[in-house]
Amino acid sequence: MVIGSCTIELRIPGNGSLKGKRRVIKSIISRVSREFNVSIAEVGDQDLWQSAILGVACVSNGADHVHRLLARVVEWIERNRPDVEVVDYRIEMF
Repeated sequence: MVIGSCTIELRIPGNGSLKGKRRVIKSIISRVSREFNVSIAEVGDQDLWQSAILGVACVSNGADHVHRLLARVVEWIERNRPDVEVVDYRIEMF
């Protein structure tokens, strides 16, 4: 059994309130969870308007599958959410 986690650091340019940030992050979390069947949550920078850190986790039998899936999550955010900039991400396996 392989457990994979991905920490994604996001920048939300032009956002002026926590309410606006919450709308953007909630949308990303809902869509990624449904699209990729992973666990995802905001895990950092909750009080900052233009920054967020998301944590994504999944479990599988193979490390390659886990890495590919988490990389696809990051690619999906970059491709489908032009209102958000992926600043950095890190994939780890346990």
